Amino acid sequence: MAAATAAPTYRFAFITLDNYSMIALSSAIEPLRMANYLSGREVYQWSIVTLDGQPATASNGAYMLPTVSLDDIGPVNIAFVCGGIKVKEAITPALLAALRRLAQRHVPIGALCTGSYALAMAGVLEKHPVAIHWENMAGLLEEFPGIHVTEKLFSIGDDRYTCSGGIAPLDLMLHLIKDQLGPEIALAISEQFIVERVRDDNDRQRIPLQNQVGICQENLLKVAALMEANIEEPLSLDELSDEIGVSRRQIERLFKRYLNCVPTKYYLDLRLHRARTLLLQTSMSILEIAIACGFRTPPHFAKCYRDLFGYPPSGERGQKCRKPPFTPVPLLATPRPQAITPSVDYYGNA
Repeated sequence: MAAATAAPTYRFAFITLDNYSMIALSSAIEPLRMANYLSGREVYQWSIVTLDGQPATASNGAYMLPTVSLDDIGPVNIAFVCGGIKVKEAITPALLAALRRLAQRHVPIGALCTGSYALAMAGVLEKHPVAIHWENMAGLLEEFPGIHVTEKLFSIGDDRYTCSGGIAPLDLMLHLIKDQLGPEIALAISEQFIVERVRDDNDRQRIPLQNQVGICQENLLKVAALMEANIEEPLSLDELSDEIGVSRRQIERLFKRYLNCVPTKYYLDLRLHRARTLLLQTSMSILEIAIACGFRTPPHFAKCYRDLFGYPPSGERGQKCRKPPFTPVPLLATPRPQAITPSVDYYGNA
């Protein structure tokens, strides 16, 4: 592809914790590498970082070189904390102090996989929606009840970039690349990686309901299963009650206690997310999708869709209603090697 015209250089720091997720880190770095290759210049730079410059060992036993000290990386556009298993054991007072200093200096901070747990412990996630791997949601909510945990694959807002695990960081990076370099580069990267669909911040993690509510909530699991099996012709709450032999009032209490919503809201969101999948993955018309997801009229479907996602079903395929969430100020004018020791520290002090 043609080289990007006058594209600034963006710098990322990936702060690796012991037992970090290698797949999450690789999924974040590889889109940046491919963006450089396709754009014909070093638009992105990244450093693998620890507090002391010694490589952290990933959960698969591997480690990455070069690894540099946090004090030696210079200014960055975003610093990502990369977590994995046993994240509590990897978080130290020195790390928390460093994260707080970054926040005080208004350095954008992100997290991959369980790295969000470190940001929560550092107290830098207040008023920010937080994405974390679904296995860690319950624990994070239990320990930090004031934090807004989202089921989304990733969350962007107010200089905080949090992402669930696995390959979700690839989607986050493609989202940032699209806003920085344009959709053509992002699409070309996804084609290079044989990614059929780039997911965005409206996509949710597929969280087994059993993990959300526990195996003991058999009646709640039965109701949710009935809802999922009856998308095209939704059942009424009374019909659901009759099917499982539990009172309507008891169903409402279960949903309120364990899912913090009323059953009708859960059912509606389930149908709308099914509709979104059909919009993105099929060539069905909007009318056909509305009918397949239990909506009697397209206007009602469009209103409900806009209420949940912020744009109508037609905007899902056109993707013309998304606003770029990230426009960082470039910190370096010319490319430098990955491992560098500039004359300014990572807080931006001369």
